[in-house]
Amino acid sequence: MTDMRQMTALGRGIEDKSFAIIDAEVGAHDFPDAEWQVVRRVIHATADFEFRTLMRLSSDAIASGVRALRAGCPLVVDVKMIAVGLNEQRLASYGCQVHSFISDEDVIATAKANNSTRAIESMRKAHANGVLDGAIVAIGNAPTALLEVLRLVREEGARPALVIGVPVGFVSAAESKDALIASEGVPFIAASGRKGGSPIAVAIVHALLLLSAQGEGTS
Repeated sequence: MTDMRQMTALGRGIEDKSFAIIDAEVGAHDFPDAEWQVVRRVIHATADFEFRTLMRLSSDAIASGVRALRAGCPLVVDVKMIAVGLNEQRLASYGCQVHSFISDEDVIATAKANNSTRAIESMRKAHANGVLDGAIVAIGNAPTALLEVLRLVREEGARPALVIGVPVGFVSAAESKDALIASEGVPFIAASGRKGGSPIAVAIVHALLLLSAQGEGTS
């Protein structure tokens, strides 16, 4: 699949008009073109222009994410809402599979036994099953999942291709994203502060899919 825009002419027209409105209202900005494709799709998904100032991308985020998609990487998500929102046909065109372990019975049982969270244990299971390395990890809900991924990178040698850290909330959400932004050697896309959510994680992945179809990050 080489065209990952809206499938109908009417849908494309509406989407194009929406992006034109965003571009006009934002005006001049400092994002390189590929990064702006990500940021404006987040704005498109939320109708919240504050994300222009909240989004943070490591210098290698776009290239790493696009290469991973084109190689058919796993996508590890913290909640099923992200999995439901992702376009299965677009991911299947690269051979990518989505993994969500948060509702698995063994994850729930382990979280209870360890006085942990399902989000933490789901990331541990992803690492134990060998699907974190080379993966795009998309976290839109659970700060504990993001903090655990960073621990797995730091202490157990996990090597995700890209971490999308946009958990929403009031307890550890901003802190977990600050930790991601400050991390070394982890390509990331994050939204600083309390704002975030699963729809934003979905929007970022879809932006990367579009960039991959346009040939970004392949050189």
